[in-house]
Amino acid sequence: MSAEQTPTASSADLEEVPEPRTDVPQDTGYDFVVVSNRLPVERVVEDGESSWRRSPGGLVAALSPVMARNTGAWVGWHGAADETLERFDHDVFHLAPVPLSGGEVEAYYEGFSNATLWPLYHDVIAPPEFHRAWWNTYRRINRRFAERTAEVAAQNATVWVQDYQLQLVPKLLRDLRPDLTIGFFNHIPFPPLEIFAQLPWRRAVLEGLSGADLIGFQRPGDAQNFQRCVRRFLDVPFRQGRARFGADDAAWTVRAQSYPISIDAEAIQELASRPEVKERAREIRHELGDPETVFLGVDRLDYTKGILHRIKAYGELLQDGKLTVGPSVLVQVANPSRERVESYVQLREDVEGLVGHLNGQHDTISHTAIRYLHHGYPFEEMVALYLATDVMLVTSLRDGMNLVAKEYVAAKTDGSGTLVLSEFTGAAEQLKQALLVNPHDIDGLKDAMLRAKDMPAAEAKKRMRAMRRQVLGNDVNDWSEAFLRDLAGTRPDRTTGDTTRDTTRDTTRDTTEEEL
Repeated sequence: MSAEQTPTASSADLEEVPEPRTDVPQDTGYDFVVVSNRLPVERVVEDGESSWRRSPGGLVAALSPVMARNTGAWVGWHGAADETLERFDHDVFHLAPVPLSGGEVEAYYEGFSNATLWPLYHDVIAPPEFHRAWWNTYRRINRRFAERTAEVAAQNATVWVQDYQLQLVPKLLRDLRPDLTIGFFNHIPFPPLEIFAQLPWRRAVLEGLSGADLIGFQRPGDAQNFQRCVRRFLDVPFRQGRARFGADDAAWTVRAQSYPISIDAEAIQELASRPEVKERAREIRHELGDPETVFLGVDRLDYTKGILHRIKAYGELLQDGKLTVGPSVLVQVANPSRERVESYVQLREDVEGLVGHLNGQHDTISHTAIRYLHHGYPFEEMVALYLATDVMLVTSLRDGMNLVAKEYVAAKTDGSGTLVLSEFTGAAEQLKQALLVNPHDIDGLKDAMLRAKDMPAAEAKKRMRAMRRQVLGNDVNDWSEAFLRDLAGTRPDRTTGDTTRDTTRDTTRDTTEEEL
């Protein structure tokens, strides 16, 4: 679709978005504020009663101790459209909900965030759509998030904005509250200049991000891409990862560098060591027919994950007679994702069609070639599945990090198992002892799968030990601590800067995580 084709746009959507308010009141005043698209809680309804529970995300667990010890608040959408909630407390969080209408969810989240930015930032694996109505709604919602944040942040507070849905918030927030220290972390890749240049609103996005004092990326290459784009479209050069924005007394320095995210490896190790989880792993292998080799893929059902590529490679190995149904099985867990976005609907049809075709060709009465599971599982079940697996297949076409690869390594406490890992993931820069592959090269992927299957135990354990050292030595606590320490150091001119720096550093030590 072109920018002129806007089937869901109303005339109001196409109007110029007004400038943000400058009279935002400061309310309770929280020293540390996290801003993300979703709040760290989810609604649960049991026996007709509604309540809240903490979301099982890694970011939530990583920042909970910071929130608890640093008088923290969290700004985000609570997940239900056309509903306005007052601020409330849950667990260690003070929650400041941002309301979204059904139309805003469609245009801001499903539209601009996930049908424009997501494919663009993932190397245009699927064609991005550019609609002015979506962009106008994105601007409006980012302004709403910024104003909400300005209301709850204390004087000289630290604010950490998360991910691509909120790229305009840093500059909007700086205009509203220049006293704040503002960080931004981009959890997905940042595209090279030649791809980012396609975005009609490229200058506005770069200006929005550049309102932050510190911008974090998963990989050095992502930070370099951002710096090149700023130089090209804003004519602001970076030197040693720093650039100066603004003029005179209102000027500020922006730092852009990589902070590779990780997992709570200790929590996963603890789960993997439980007798009941080990027993469940044995049950899984038995339920699969006690095969010699279990191949596993675990992904959101997303076109960036290379699910079709690995299934195609596995099917060709069966066709070639190099793998046999019974002795080998592929388990593919595909968590539902963005099921109202057209490209995801098509992907599900393609994956399920290919799985059905291959199973129809290769299944036996007693064994299935591919166990395809289109739903999520409790994390304990996923750890048991990792333990039951011989070869983990991570074949992403583009990934900011891919934490499944790290989870698999952390779960393999006995040093068994092999990891086939796409070189287009951030994890590949850290887990160099995996079998690195180009998932577009189906023959190369097939060779790697066979090599992983037949790898001598001594070599497999040597590789796994090296990867485990890396994962255990760089966990999610190290990630959050490094970012917040550097963020605190960006504003030494602040009146209360020293106190904030010490408090932030001390409050990131005891991070735990259920799932990333």
